[in-house]
Amino acid sequence: MNVIGYVIAIVILAIIIVFTAKGIKIVPESRVYVIERLGKYSQGLQSGLNFINPFFDRVAKVISLKEQVVDFPPQPVITKDNATMQIDTIVYFQITDPKLYTYGVERPLAAIENLTATTLRNIIGDMTVDQTLTSRDTINTAMRAELDEATDPWGIKVNRVELKSILPPEDIRVAMEKEMKAEREKRANILEAQAKKESAILVAEGNKQAAILNAEAEKETAIKRAEGQAQAILAIQKAQAESLRVLSEADPSQKVLTLKGLEAFQKVADGKATKIIIPTELSGLASLATSFAELNQKVELKKE
Repeated sequence: MNVIGYVIAIVILAIIIVFTAKGIKIVPESRVYVIERLGKYSQGLQSGLNFINPFFDRVAKVISLKEQVVDFPPQPVITKDNATMQIDTIVYFQITDPKLYTYGVERPLAAIENLTATTLRNIIGDMTVDQTLTSRDTINTAMRAELDEATDPWGIKVNRVELKSILPPEDIRVAMEKEMKAEREKRANILEAQAKKESAILVAEGNKQAAILNAEAEKETAIKRAEGQAQAILAIQKAQAESLRVLSEADPSQKVLTLKGLEAFQKVADGKATKIIIPTELSGLASLATSFAELNQKVELKKE
């Protein structure tokens, strides 16, 4: 009997240990255990060490409190101008109330997907193709607001909604590519024309500056040349005046004056003049004939 008693005690102790172990729940960080007691919601176990009644309580669901990302497949959406576009969305959400998430809606992810599709159709239905392609931020903001409001009774908070891709119909894509190509060619032609215009302006400015500099250089050259000629003439006139002054002070005789006249006559004969005026002051026809003969001889020698 003692052996049987020991066996029964050991069995009872083992059962107590097993059930006690089942009553201990260690919840990881960012997790919540939803506990039901006799089929009814009892509590939500937070992270750390927790104890439950192993006979009546059970873990109904384990919920993650981390932000979750769901990538939904492309949805066909019709725009305001009757173009069918394929749009796929990414939803970032977080569970804020484990109880509502567990009991508020059946298959929450499927519910969010269907709600995203209907919301997207409502928003895109009021936009044209061009508005849809250029209003991503507006669509994202509108969808996030509507989804967040709709999923609040489910214990879900929608933090962000992103349009992953927008695919217009093939004919619209071809037309858009042609339009983009034409726009690029237009910009290229405009840039080329502007470059040619700027180049022509620079060349004209360069020619203008060169002409101005050349004119200024010619002006300076002419001024310098005229100043040189004026100085030369002034020097000659001063020399002649000095010569006359010296000659006048020397009181020359008639012979000296006659000799100066012959020198002047010789210079005239060396020129190309066809007429020669003979000074009347020359004394004696013989000396005049002799001087004239010498001058003719010099002229003939120069011609030869």
